[in-house]
Amino acid sequence: MNPYDVSLVLQALGEAFPNIDLRAKPLMPKANAEDEQTCITLDRDNLIDVMTFLKTDSRCAFSQLCDLTCVDYMDFPDASDRFGVTYSLLSIEKGHRIWAKCFVNEPNLQVPSVTCVWRGAEWLEREVWDLFGVKFTDHPDLRRIVTWEGFGSHPLRKDYPLRGIGEREDYAKLTRESA
Repeated sequence: MNPYDVSLVLQALGEAFPNIDLRAKPLMPKANAEDEQTCITLDRDNLIDVMTFLKTDSRCAFSQLCDLTCVDYMDFPDASDRFGVTYSLLSIEKGHRIWAKCFVNEPNLQVPSVTCVWRGAEWLEREVWDLFGVKFTDHPDLRRIVTWEGFGSHPLRKDYPLRGIGEREDYAKLTRESA
């Protein structure tokens, strides 16, 4: 199997979830189809079931969650959703990768936590919560990880001001002499 050929994975997903439109497409279209990376789109309602299947089914064997991040699609051409939570999965055994996206919009910025599938998602989900404001339901310890509890915003949103919202003014300025 070509390392990026996930046709067997897509076939297995289609058999296991015939009623779900997984909308597989290239993550980023390339001139050479063999180098294309596959991305599937999931709804939050089937996220845990599909992710569990991707990890445990022997045809998939995605044992590693490489990354979990978020994209703010505000003002993005042709985007119909505001936030896309993106999961990067790797099958060490099979040598293939797949990306999954789950789109959410305000006011319901909630996605099920995948910590029940990959324990390593805990800190990644905390980072997405802190910086984008997407909450992960059933997360074991959803606290801010970069900013502080009580911070009123999420700095990686595209509508966050470039100069911040006054958080820098509360800190004493350190100089070489005072440090």
